[in-house]
Amino acid sequence: MKHILTCSFGKDSIATALLALQHGEPLDELVYSEVMFSDTVSGELPEHKRFIYETAIPYFEKRGIPTRVLRGQKTYLDCFYRIVSRGNAEGKLASFPLTGRCSIQRDCKLPPIRTYQKTLPQDTVYYLGIAADEPIRLARLKTNQISLLAKYNLTEKDAWAMCQAEGLLSPLYAFTGRGGCWFCPNASMRELRHLYNAHPDLWQLLLELQDAPNKATERFNRSHTLHDLDLRFSLEGEQLSFYHDLEEER
Repeated sequence: MKHILTCSFGKDSIATALLALQHGEPLDELVYSEVMFSDTVSGELPEHKRFIYETAIPYFEKRGIPTRVLRGQKTYLDCFYRIVSRGNAEGKLASFPLTGRCSIQRDCKLPPIRTYQKTLPQDTVYYLGIAADEPIRLARLKTNQISLLAKYNLTEKDAWAMCQAEGLLSPLYAFTGRGGCWFCPNASMRELRHLYNAHPDLWQLLLELQDAPNKATERFNRSHTLHDLDLRFSLEGEQLSFYHDLEEER
């Protein structure tokens, strides 16, 4: 019987792996599906990607737990430039996914995991990073799925503390409470502002997509285009600079 953990390297999945080590639970490997923006650009924020490859993966490898890295055949750009074949948007670029219904997980993240699962024995056990205080998600677990966080009664807050104590808390938690692709339409304003300020090269890639013609939708998320957001963040920066200059003059 094989035991694997599908791991995003967020706090809950890392805490699950730590629990397995602490309590002697069987764990054969971590399985990480990396969504790609393009063939060469990762969908992970750079600071989270560095954390995954330079901190988390080496940590568990030293303790005998390897990580299998998977990537799907489709990238975000493949999905963006797909031509819609039916409906009101027929003939247009699929472009930005609808908020709350991001197709990237369905089209890019899950397919390589499902393909790999078909190669595993039928009695494989899958650990999922679901905390003890997530009853709705726990109720959906199948017979071959286990939450070690629930088994050992750890909440999301406990998972955070466990990762922090072990030096395995991703730097993304400094500006968000969740993981996700840097181009996620469900990103909070705080996350988008961080992308604008900390990663202008990635922000520019999104602005280039906004300028693509014949899109099914112009909005990046439910309320804004990327040009709307770009102007907003630019004005915020000018305002902060203005008040900073005033403080220096005093």
